[in-house]
Amino acid sequence: MSRSTGNPKRPSLLRNFISLIGVTIVVASLASILFLFLTEMLGPRNKPYLGIFTYIIFPAIMIAGLILMFVGTIIERRRRHRVGSVEALYPRIDLNDPRRRRSLMTVLVVMFVFLFVSAFGSYRAYEFTDSVTFCGQLCHAVMKPEFVAYQASAHARVKCVECHVGSGASFYVKSKLSGAYQVYSVTFGKFPRPIPTPVHDLRPAQDTCEQCHWPSKFFGAQLKIFNRYGYDEKNTLSQTRMLINTGGGNAASGKVEGIHWHMNIANEITYISTDEHRQTIPWVRVKDSNGNITEYKTADFQMSPGDIENAPKRRVDCVECHNRPAHVYLPPDRAVDEALLGGRLDASLPFLKQQAVAVLTNEYATTDEATSAIGSSLDDYYHRNYPDVYAGKQESIKSSIAELQRIFQTYFFPDMKVDWRTHPNNIGHFYNLGCFRCHDGKHFSDTGKKIRTDCNICHTVLDQTEGESHLAVQNGAFEHPVDVGALSGFKCTDCHQGAGAFKHPIDLGDISQFKCTDCHTGTKAEAKKNS
Repeated sequence: MSRSTGNPKRPSLLRNFISLIGVTIVVASLASILFLFLTEMLGPRNKPYLGIFTYIIFPAIMIAGLILMFVGTIIERRRRHRVGSVEALYPRIDLNDPRRRRSLMTVLVVMFVFLFVSAFGSYRAYEFTDSVTFCGQLCHAVMKPEFVAYQASAHARVKCVECHVGSGASFYVKSKLSGAYQVYSVTFGKFPRPIPTPVHDLRPAQDTCEQCHWPSKFFGAQLKIFNRYGYDEKNTLSQTRMLINTGGGNAASGKVEGIHWHMNIANEITYISTDEHRQTIPWVRVKDSNGNITEYKTADFQMSPGDIENAPKRRVDCVECHNRPAHVYLPPDRAVDEALLGGRLDASLPFLKQQAVAVLTNEYATTDEATSAIGSSLDDYYHRNYPDVYAGKQESIKSSIAELQRIFQTYFFPDMKVDWRTHPNNIGHFYNLGCFRCHDGKHFSDTGKKIRTDCNICHTVLDQTEGESHLAVQNGAFEHPVDVGALSGFKCTDCHQGAGAFKHPIDLGDISQFKCTDCHTGTKAEAKKNS
């Protein structure tokens, strides 16, 4: 008995050149996604390129293949209809027909799996674009300075997006639109060198810093020891022990004083800066807890009252001082001091501090050139000047070379023209202006009131030592190791540049054969006369 075949089976609408290309793309993309997903799950660690191909690039290619399949079926259907095919314009759904029922169930299962994979992939893509790996390593050539310095910072366990991208859809869209332009800039080499700090686009400190650091609980003073090694043969260690007057801005937690008096809990401080990096501040307005307002300005500030009101202003918060919380580029002087203190550099090597800072400060075109020059320069110095030391302390010299190469690779990036000079740190006032942007003795109110320059506002020196000697400390004020005499009105940054080379604030011509004490003899009058 013959079985009735009914209507002859029509060929699938996918049997056309365009749809077959789409099928090939979908199958290849899906296979690649599954392979990369298993590689990521079983691999030792997440890799930036693996994630972006798995959750962004290949899914996008697969969707393009599905679109091609759909377009091909539409074109094929219209072609058959045009040549007189009796096939219906839309597929016939008859659940009583076992073959059509199986086909429908297959389509539904495939659609469910595809939607599940797409949803999971979309979430993973979103999650990956918010990861530190994506931010720091995907565009490694461009973001390498920020990523490397971030890993060496105290905030290395805080994700980039927690400070740079806020929560919610609006912040997400804003960051991704900004990221689209950044992709264009990287692709076509349009990005600047160095990449400027996004000080004008950072989220408010209340939404970032204060989620971990509770400003209402900042009060009292903290002991801090500053360790600095000399440029002499013995690398003499000098220590300054001082109380940092952290203070607070909330009377409920203690007296409103110290550094955090500036915090906008009890006081409101606004300022106008005349440069993109907020290093030049000629105008400051202070509103205290009682509502009293005082305006300070420098002598060269020429804005009219109307212009002042219309000028963009910044309200002081955490990042006015803590402007490099996660991307710190240490100056050579401080980086070498920290390595000496930690024992990573051998302080018994003669003139190591001097030579280390010198090789770090030299100009290099590339990192490879720098690491090579650091090794050869230090090795040659001890071989030529201290043959006995060179013969007896080979391991110390080699380990010191390796440490200096590590320091350079962490804080110096010649390819991107980035170092401590391009990204100043406003904490303190030794290498950069920092506090002296306002507390410089040049900001006066209309009534002659001056922004205070008393060092004891922020810190109280307890003790100072230089080698085995103790320096006399009076009233908690810092005692300069060398009597600066007539130069006492200058700022630390007028002389200390962070690179070890002393810069005299007054041009005295060729004084290389003189010592500081030839002019600075103990009293301001004598120093002024001799200078």
